[in-house]
Amino acid sequence: MIAGSYLVRMLSTEEEARKIVDFFFSPDSFDDTRHTPGEIEHFRSLPYKALRGETVFWYVADDGGRVIGVNSVAQNEQLTGGYSWDYIVVHRNYRKSGIASALIEEMIRYLQRLSARYLITYTCSLPEYHAIRRLFVRNGFREVGRIPDYYFDGEDRIIYYRPIT
Repeated sequence: MIAGSYLVRMLSTEEEARKIVDFFFSPDSFDDTRHTPGEIEHFRSLPYKALRGETVFWYVADDGGRVIGVNSVAQNEQLTGGYSWDYIVVHRNYRKSGIASALIEEMIRYLQRLSARYLITYTCSLPEYHAIRRLFVRNGFREVGRIPDYYFDGEDRIIYYRPIT
């Protein structure tokens, strides 16, 4: 899919996976870089899981081939048509350019083709995550739960849900 002048691609090679990992750890990806040990492991391994069919990644690259947007989703462990949405990230210099919307639209179309039942996602309660919470609500998600002190003391996990079918 083309978003403006950007092409949304599905991850399919080790080189793409490596570029996504590099992007995750770049200073231009996440606003909050105090990653948990589990997040660090996810950032290193999750793109390679896509190569094994365990998750799906889409990405957008600039004209030079540098990753500037990433999105991922995986079926939940119950394998009953529910999916978990993880790590939509857009390079800080490209935010508000339509890349996040294009990545989300591509993901929703993919899930509709699979007849997915629902999509869950989550984020942190800190002020730095206000923009992603707004993005979830704008895209039809509603808050369905909160786990206090999930990430670190004072950092709750907020859970969002959206039906697909």
